[in-house]
Amino acid sequence: MPEADALVLGLDGGGTKTAVAVADRAGMILFAQVGESVDPIANPAWRETIAALVGAALAVCPEIGAAVLGLPFFGEIETLSAAQAAFCADLLGPRGRADNDVKVAFDGALAGAAGVLLLAGTGSMAWAGDGRGREARIGGWGDAFGDEGSAYWIGREALSRASRALDGRTAETAFADGLLGALGHTAADLMAWCYGLDNRRAAIAAIASSVDALAVAGDSVAAALLDAAADHLAEHAVAGWSAVGGTGPMPWTFAGGVMRSRHVRDRLTTRLGSPPIPPHLPPVGGALIGAARHLAWPADRTWCERLALSLSDVTTTSPAEAHQGN
Repeated sequence: MPEADALVLGLDGGGTKTAVAVADRAGMILFAQVGESVDPIANPAWRETIAALVGAALAVCPEIGAAVLGLPFFGEIETLSAAQAAFCADLLGPRGRADNDVKVAFDGALAGAAGVLLLAGTGSMAWAGDGRGREARIGGWGDAFGDEGSAYWIGREALSRASRALDGRTAETAFADGLLGALGHTAADLMAWCYGLDNRRAAIAAIASSVDALAVAGDSVAAALLDAAADHLAEHAVAGWSAVGGTGPMPWTFAGGVMRSRHVRDRLTTRLGSPPIPPHLPPVGGALIGAARHLAWPADRTWCERLALSLSDVTTTSPAEAHQGN
């Protein structure tokens, strides 16, 4: 049985970065750190990355009573999920469990209330809940045939539009020139850069911030791409709300780098009929809620508010995230 002064650990593993934090029963953050992605498809060293982050947390806060690790693809691909669960058990024993990264983001963003979380980071997915335990996942099929509206989708579509202009298939040369300028590349070296990337998915996702900047500057092609991304995300949200029996106005909130775009948020507000609810907690906060509930802590609205305030006081931005923007 955990000691009375046990702590909780939460980890949010996204497609671009991974955040880990430790909190006490009062909802105060005692440790926070950010590392590389733990996407098991894009990062073969995902185990080592998790072990390093959790190890750093345990070195400072060894009294962990429960831990929840929100991991990409958990519960979606059977073989990967089994490997993730086994690794979590080896690393933390009975005090730790793996969960889906979007599920922990949902738990943090809505803190138990009914509504829909739209996650649009490197990938995309909607997670909906009725506030009484009925939940549904929409999207999240991966970049091969899904992730519509995600940063990766925006980046890939931007490269496609630019390449068509570069070889004369369209007249969108201003967009192509603007994108290449933002990337620091030319038409001559674009293929060598793209196909030589170590983590192509994350690098292409990072292009979304350049598309947003071009849209802000008045580029109509960039604006149309962001409109299309928002339309895809709206489709996710509407399907999710319907799947959990939602009626009336749909409460919705968001997570992920794409949602930093004012253009995307405004388009979604128009499509969904209401502005978003600010997320109560970031995804790592949702993982902390799950761990707190495992210890039967009263992880109520007051606790979540204290946790949110404490999380806002710590810096969890990695050097890599500072220039990736997603």
